[in-house]
Amino acid sequence: MATINIDPVTRIEGHLKVEVVTDGGEVKEARCSGTLYRGFEQIMVGRDPLDAPIITQRVCGVCPAVHATASAQAVDAALGIAGNVPDNGRIMRNLILGANYLQSHILHFYHLAALDYVDVTKVARYRGSDPTLRSVKDFIRRGELAPFVPRYEGDYRLADKVDREAVAHYVQALDMRRRAHEMLAVFGGKMPHQCGIVAGGVTSGPNADQIADFLWRLNQIRGFIDSVYLPDVIAVAKAYADYAEIGNGVGRWLAYGVFDMGTTDAGVAERERFMPQGVTDSSLQVADVDDQAVSEEVTRSWYRDGGAAHPSAGETVPEPDKAAGYSWLKAPRYNGKPYEVGPAARMIVGYIRGVEPIKSAVEGLLAKLGLNAGALNSVLGRHAARALEAKLVADEMAEWVTQLKPGEPFCAAQDIPEAGQGAGMADGPRGALGHWVSLDNSRVNRYQLVVPTTWNASPADGTGQPGPIEQALLGTKIRDEANPFEVVRIVRSFDPCLACAVHLITPAGDELSRLRVL
Repeated sequence: MATINIDPVTRIEGHLKVEVVTDGGEVKEARCSGTLYRGFEQIMVGRDPLDAPIITQRVCGVCPAVHATASAQAVDAALGIAGNVPDNGRIMRNLILGANYLQSHILHFYHLAALDYVDVTKVARYRGSDPTLRSVKDFIRRGELAPFVPRYEGDYRLADKVDREAVAHYVQALDMRRRAHEMLAVFGGKMPHQCGIVAGGVTSGPNADQIADFLWRLNQIRGFIDSVYLPDVIAVAKAYADYAEIGNGVGRWLAYGVFDMGTTDAGVAERERFMPQGVTDSSLQVADVDDQAVSEEVTRSWYRDGGAAHPSAGETVPEPDKAAGYSWLKAPRYNGKPYEVGPAARMIVGYIRGVEPIKSAVEGLLAKLGLNAGALNSVLGRHAARALEAKLVADEMAEWVTQLKPGEPFCAAQDIPEAGQGAGMADGPRGALGHWVSLDNSRVNRYQLVVPTTWNASPADGTGQPGPIEQALLGTKIRDEANPFEVVRIVRSFDPCLACAVHLITPAGDELSRLRVL
């Protein structure tokens, strides 16, 4: 028996520790530990509910737009105005969130995961005249190789020419991410932590210049997805075909759905969304999401244990010395069972429901790879689903932006009641996200977030069921326990996002640095 500790797992968002126990080179036990405490639930108590979308999106600098979206939906419901959000407000929320989707998916493949399959150091031998590759070669020559190293040495299988093209695309993807940020800022004001999405809709209406600006940038990103991103994912998938059978997760999928197609005060199961909601068991029978089936428990988490509870009734009381704990992440469960969330879940739910264009897109990509739908439950499946979703969302955004109507309403009137409660449930780039809020004396008296990576990287629960990433690691063959690249490939395929710190202070409150914002 051998124990492998990876702390932290690099090239992910936030701080994650993974520990696996192997026997004969096969993973027999796995633990995922979130090592950062954020405490947003306590920060929100006593606040004006209208502040919630602005404050809670700061839980993350990579995917803040979906936190603003879910929080605004929760406050809309608590204020009784969910059915009053104007079409302009609904569409602009979708466009802000969609821009964040594109940035996040491109970031994940090129700048976080691709380096597991692409050997950047090969460019050191490049003799051609491509200015991008020559720039990377000069960078390597200086000897400072971060962020390309340190790394586990993978079995790099791409041909030299394909490998060099992927490195050039790594650099090009940086520009595409910048354009996605700029696109989000057209309607969101800035990125990260946009200021467009608020309770009732958005802060300002669209004009013709904004629409043209947004569409111009979007079309450049669409071209990149079609001609670069999807072909690169296919090239990697063909070279690493065995990873269609590695990293199988729990085989149960949960999607709240995302991108409202109409204004309604209905619950998540009744909303028409571009990416549909649904939940599947291991037999892949899909059912509507029942938000009352969601619970969290903390048996193996560093919190005071009050038993499993629905998030609207949940508490977050840290207990860092808890002997049974090994993670700051709670353990969300649906009907008491762990579920995987994320792009693969959304593609599978949409595929089983027969929703177009999802069904045709999934079938087309699987045919190119010579795989069946079962391969979506794998390392390759998660990467393929993410790329496919980027294309579907980008193409749909080109339609949405033309539906905006300058001069028409964009935000509903608001009155804060003495008491109220609401839930906002939407899928972010990394999966199902829920915000629950309750009001007393017109202030927030309870707030709970259940974020996507809490689902995927959750610790074991009180019945001993490991979380989805832990289960995906079990049974994995490790060729070299001193160089366990298989483990990080599996973990990164989930695109974990545990936290993004936006400032640092000492325990005494002393400022460590000051940044000038331009």
